[in-house]
Order: sequence, then C-alpha cells, then structure tokens
Amino acid sequence: MKQQTLTMQDAQNTAKMLSEALPHLQRYSDAVVVVKFGGNAMGDDAAMAEFARDVVLIQQVGAHPVVVHGGGPMINEMLAKLGIKSEFVRGKRVTDKATVEVVEMILSGLVNKRIVQAINDQGGRAVGISGKDDDLMVCEADDPELGFVGRPVEMNVQVLRDLYSAGIIPVVAPVATGMADNETFNVNGDTAAGAIAGALKADRLLLLTDVPGVKGADGQVMTQISPEEIRAMIKDGTIAGGMIPKTETALMALEQGTRAVTILDGRIPNACLLELFTDHGAGSQIRSTEPRVKPRTRR
Repeated sequence: MKQQTLTMQDAQNTAKMLSEALPHLQRYSDAVVVVKFGGNAMGDDAAMAEFARDVVLIQQVGAHPVVVHGGGPMINEMLAKLGIKSEFVRGKRVTDKATVEVVEMILSGLVNKRIVQAINDQGGRAVGISGKDDDLMVCEADDPELGFVGRPVEMNVQVLRDLYSAGIIPVVAPVATGMADNETFNVNGDTAAGAIAGALKADRLLLLTDVPGVKGADGQVMTQISPEEIRAMIKDGTIAGGMIPKTETALMALEQGTRAVTILDGRIPNACLLELFTDHGAGSQIRSTEPRVKPRTRR
C-alpha cells in the first residue's frame, strides 16, 4: 500500500510539472533551436542516449532542433593511433592536410553517425550531414599559420530548413568547403553552431559545455548577461581562456539574428529541457537588453 502511495505521488508530481511546462511548450512551438553537443557526454553511452531523448522530445512539442557537434577527444585519439603528431601555434592546433583528413573521417563518419543512431534509437528521424553538403558552410582560412582551420564566410542553410520541415532532425559535422580551391576545413564546433544559428535566425542557441556557465568577478555563475556585459568582462579579464570563444560565438549569433544564446553544463541531466521548458533554466543566458525572451527565476 505504501509503495502504491509513493507511485501515485510521483505520477502527480510528473503531471504537475507537465502542466507548469505548458507556457514554455507553447513558447517554442515552431521555433528553431540549435544545439551544440560536445564535451564528455559524447563518450558516454547513457549520456548520449539521454541527450538524444531530449532532442526528440524538443521536436515532439513542435520545435525544430538542429544539432551541431564537435569531437575533439575522438580526433586526438585517432591522431595518436595513426602516429600523427600535432604542432601548436599560440596554443592552437595546426591542422595540416593529414590532420584534416582524420578530422573529416572522425567528425563526418564516426561521431556524426553515432549521434544520428542515438536519435533514431529514441524514436526520432535524424539525418547526418557536414558543412560540405549542399555547400551549407563555406569557409576561408581563419589563420594561415593554423592551416586548414576555417572561418565561415558563406552560409547556405536551406538544406537544414528542408530537413526539419520534413520532420527530420539535422545533425551537422563542423567540416566545411573552402572558398578558393574546394579545400576541406575543420571548423570549431561552437563557431559552426553560432554561424548556423545566425543564418537560420534561430530562436535559441544552446552551447553545451563541461562548465556550469559564465562566471562573474565574484566566481558565481551569471544567469542573465547582456552583450555589453560580455564585452566588458572579456576586456577586464573576467572572461578568459576557453570561455572567450564561446561568448564571442554567442555575440556573433545574436548580431546575426539569434534571439538568445545559453551556455550551459551538458553534464546536468536533461540540461536542454531545463533550459527551454522550466522557469529555473540552466547555465548563462545571453540576450540583448531588449526583453524578447522571458526572464527566468532561479530556485
């Protein structure tokens, strides 16, 4: 009898949560949500399945998820197996011809199809492509000293619209075509996600990371940040290291028409659902000072 009471209570709690989520579900009906997936979760089967389930749920409530992924640890592992040594310039990997071939193999092949399969296993319909398909993402060299590391200069996102309009979840590997001689370029996953979100005028861009969010000068995670605050924090050194390119990506996406960007901890269970469908939210939301996105409260 006691077990039955606990089960009923759990069911009532679930029903209450679904009821409270209604305004958020309505808010994201027909919205484009770009999700950058990466970090430690990519190497964990249970975390991968949970992420895939969340993406399918986002689609089921009427939104249009577009997944962009990275794959750095898998690339490093394969380079080591092949005995390809990496050189670094100012802390960044030089991507030569041999390295970019490995990058394309791992990102467009192993990682991309693993995510596609995980989404399909959860009842979704996913198709994996790279930035080279239909010239989705055309690049030029970001820094000649880094070799085949690209910066998007031309975006052709109609293929993504065609896919999600047909009920298919696009999964994009950040490998792109070059402007000049059709070279292959490796593109930072966050950069690719920001460029895609901006080109789609996405409602939301979610950058999943292995950190809780953007921390202020007091060391606490900031839940709401304006672009002006981001620029000031980069200038005074509050934002440093790997958080700089993530926040710069957020600013770029906002400038190109994305409504809001959230940098959040992908290690938290159901992080995307917390951010989109609850008042609590997750991580640090960056948006313009114009209140186009409903402010959130924190418990």
